[in-house]
Amino acid sequence: MQAHLFSLPHCTLPLPRFPNNAYPSNFAIFQQPHHSSKLSFNVGLNHLLPKSIFLGKTLPGLMSSYGGHVGVVVQCGPSNGESDVGNYDDGFYMKKCVELARKAVGFTSPNPIVGCVIVKDGKIVGQGFHPKAGQPHAEVFALRDAGDLAENATAYVSLEPCNHFGRTPPCTEALIKAKVKKVVVGMVDPNPLVESKGLARLRDAGIEVVVGVEEELCKSLNEAFVHRMLTGKPLLTLRYSLSVNGNFSDLLGDRVTECGGYYSRLLQEYDAVILSSSLFSGKVSIPASQEPGANQPLRIIIHKDASYLNKIPKDASYLNKIPLAVNEVSDKVIVFTDNETATAPELAKKGIETVILDQINLDVILDYCNRQGMCSVLLDLRGNSSEYEELVKEGIQKKNISKFVTEILPIWNRGSEIDLLIPVKSLDQVIQVENLKSKGSDQNVIIEGHFKF
Repeated sequence: MQAHLFSLPHCTLPLPRFPNNAYPSNFAIFQQPHHSSKLSFNVGLNHLLPKSIFLGKTLPGLMSSYGGHVGVVVQCGPSNGESDVGNYDDGFYMKKCVELARKAVGFTSPNPIVGCVIVKDGKIVGQGFHPKAGQPHAEVFALRDAGDLAENATAYVSLEPCNHFGRTPPCTEALIKAKVKKVVVGMVDPNPLVESKGLARLRDAGIEVVVGVEEELCKSLNEAFVHRMLTGKPLLTLRYSLSVNGNFSDLLGDRVTECGGYYSRLLQEYDAVILSSSLFSGKVSIPASQEPGANQPLRIIIHKDASYLNKIPKDASYLNKIPLAVNEVSDKVIVFTDNETATAPELAKKGIETVILDQINLDVILDYCNRQGMCSVLLDLRGNSSEYEELVKEGIQKKNISKFVTEILPIWNRGSEIDLLIPVKSLDQVIQVENLKSKGSDQNVIIEGHFKF
């Protein structure tokens, strides 16, 4: 049994209650926190242990009896009345950078999200994050926060500091001017304007540089930004719902659109979401992100020729209803259509841009998003599935779809007329997935992963 120190805010963690005959496989698992106060004790036990194992010995303040078994009582707060965090390693502070960076999710494109902390004598003396494109970068805010204490301090930053003039001055020069003695970087910036040039500038100035601390965490933080830098296209994610018997559904699970729900967070995270015009028939809800202060994504609405679908009324009534929904959801909307006669005058009156194409395809949509500086696009398979069939097929064949998010609903339903997975099922090759993750959301299960072409 070992005791470790780590940080938590002033709080009291309630001890789980188990029946007398309960033997959970893991008594308590604590997520690593990212705060600046210190935990007095963190004792990890793999199992509840019978009292007899201690042979009558007790650990005051740590052990509590539950039906003949011993549990761990954890008390949170400063240790010995102190508030220093000097026992933490580089990984701890880098995770703090990531936590800070996440505050700007959905606001920084085409820039990455970045966090920075300044540490001196074992204490965090400054912290900051990049809030929005055009605003100062994370390092600048952290240095401002630290003031004179930045001198001879260590700066932790989740992404390599820039070394070029853009809308803001180089962060390398700010760090050099502040006279920091060491810079710890999570990952190298894949942007050709930066890529290792910032590290070289800091080293040339006599500053010690460490690279690759919590690198995978930092890469996942800016997955969309990295993808756009390497491919020239936004990261495209496929989202769809399935019943427990494997059929597609337009439905979303209970509470997933509320604050904290996975769908609400997706809308906060992604720069744009592709939707079917049939969603505006009033049969399917078009939720907005409910996260506090969320920057709503651009709605890219696909509207195909009525003669092709035989399901969209000739009067383009779906398009006529778009302005009504826009008032409730988001004022950022663009319509891609292959039917010039189907465009609705109400769209122009509302200032909604309409792009008329000979054939709607993903390349055109992704190119538009890239030119707008967007890093991520969500293809949401809801509504009239006919409008998506060719897009899914193209995305798979051209390897444009990088990720998928599947929601398994607690329902058993009939299959739809069109199976959107036919383009995938008809492929000769087997498409493997990696980084597969699953999580529960009320009564639903969310599965996400990456396609490995």
